[in-house]
Amino acid sequence: MTVRVGVIGAGWIGTEHIRRLTDTVTGARVTAVTDIDPVRAEEAAAPVGARVLPDGAALITADDVDAVLVTSWGPTHAEHVLKAVAAGKPVFCEKPLATTAEDCLKIIEAETAHGRRLVQVGFMRRYDAGYRQLKQVIDSGRIGEPLIVHCAHRNPTVPQSYTSAMAALDTAVHEVDVLRWLLDDEIVSTQVVTPRATSKRFAHLRDPQIMLFETAKGVRIDLEVFVNCQYGYDIQCETVGEQGLVRLPDPAAVGVRSAGQHSTEVLTDWVGRFAHAFDTEFREWIAGLAAGTEPTGPSAWDGYAATVITSATVEALQSGRVVATDLKPRPAFYGGAA
Repeated sequence: MTVRVGVIGAGWIGTEHIRRLTDTVTGARVTAVTDIDPVRAEEAAAPVGARVLPDGAALITADDVDAVLVTSWGPTHAEHVLKAVAAGKPVFCEKPLATTAEDCLKIIEAETAHGRRLVQVGFMRRYDAGYRQLKQVIDSGRIGEPLIVHCAHRNPTVPQSYTSAMAALDTAVHEVDVLRWLLDDEIVSTQVVTPRATSKRFAHLRDPQIMLFETAKGVRIDLEVFVNCQYGYDIQCETVGEQGLVRLPDPAAVGVRSAGQHSTEVLTDWVGRFAHAFDTEFREWIAGLAAGTEPTGPSAWDGYAATVITSATVEALQSGRVVATDLKPRPAFYGGAA
């Protein structure tokens, strides 16, 4: 079957996913688009033969929409996801699931009451080949029980609109999700320390930041977030276990020997680094919908956990204290204790 997808939000990421669903993923067709800017919605819809609808509510209830993709402004996500769950339609929501823990819990309650998983959150790193290899090694027990994880998330530059809180809410949120998944463990506390600031930042920004997490099993995680590193987009992850360690591979690149030097290219943006992960993420989502199975990707619970942990990390940055995440107990519906 062909899964008919309606897209809420026709900004850059929404337009990119429309292209992906049309040109890269088989078994999907974008049939409807809506955006707060009707002109932008028309520009995104016209090339794929989709119709433009006036708002999210009209799109979600449309007869020619089987599944909903939410790529609108973050504070609107909860409203659209809740309406999709009420309509009984699968919904893929780019992060964040919601900007407050309270709204995330409303989604969890609604989906639990529905009795079947409908929601998937767009944490694409779980679909990256390197991270999947890391997961296989950790789960196999080859390095023993994980003890320490060292991570780095570096961007060449960020615009002046980027704030210190965004280092957790928009940048580190990807590590927060993928580390919870890699370790099959929950983050219970967070702390932020700030070393000497780079002169390359805007004056209002605290950069770099070092985020320190502790998990329920006692694993210690250090994450360097450095968003003005200048040299490229660089994602690092190393898990140290009782019997060995496993490291995330760098993206494949040719080695060039010239003028007495040996060099390899460093990517400069997240689009190039995770393009294949995005493709895999949507292929698997659409394949599952076509087969009639529940989503297996990041759940509404994962979206809730990410919002709570990153919000606690912002509090830790502002207060200078270690902050407990205080997550609610995970419901059995999402694989928690009965």
